[in-house]
Amino acid sequence: MEGFFGLALNVILTIYLVIDSKKHGKNPVLWGILGVVFGAIALGIYLIRTDRKLVGWIVTILSIIGYLALILIVGLAILFTVAGFS
Repeated sequence: MEGFFGLALNVILTIYLVIDSKKHGKNPVLWGILGVVFGAIALGIYLIRTDRKLVGWIVTILSIIGYLALILIVGLAILFTVAGFS
């Protein structure tokens, strides 16, 4: 279920980036690819580049913190699994 939610959110972000980039004279193919690959970080950078700096910085910082937390959790799970803790 969580995988579907993440995929759906990424698709929605990508569609938004493609549609809104046309309105601001940006390359929709580029922002679509960036949206698929980087998700929320691309959205934050796009918002910064289109003069919505406050929201863009908030989205960028929160998404980076989220990705770092995910990496930390996965790393700890691997560490505890390899070390034999349960």
